[in-house]
Amino acid sequence: QLQLVESGGGLVQPGGSLRLSCAPSEFTLDYYAIGWFRQAPGKEREGVSCISINDGRTHYADSVKGRFTISRDNAKNTVYLQMNSLKPEDTAVYYCAAGSPLDVWLQDEYDYWGQGTQVTVSS
Repeated sequence: QLQLVESGGGLVQPGGSLRLSCAPSEFTLDYYAIGWFRQAPGKEREGVSCISINDGRTHYADSVKGRFTISRDNAKNTVYLQMNSLKPEDTAVYYCAAGSPLDVWLQDEYDYWGQGTQVTVSS
């Protein structure tokens, strides 16, 4: 089964940084839009950031604009989410997803998902 693998999560103090990575198990990401989503305890999963296929256009949730940066390295077949100035409210399990969504924020339009990586922001 085709799958994505996230890595880079962990425990960080408020104001700190983490870089998440998303890589596929058996396919290339070149032809997919990639989205990062997160789910905090007791909350629904929400969109964080997405990068489109063709033009590489990036999208960010208002809550992370100016702090998070999504990028893709096609040579390494990896997508990254650089997270700076982390806040306790960023604590969640972070998932990456790949697909060809008409709307990058619609989770149902993504075909492949990872298992998630925990990010905890706490002093």
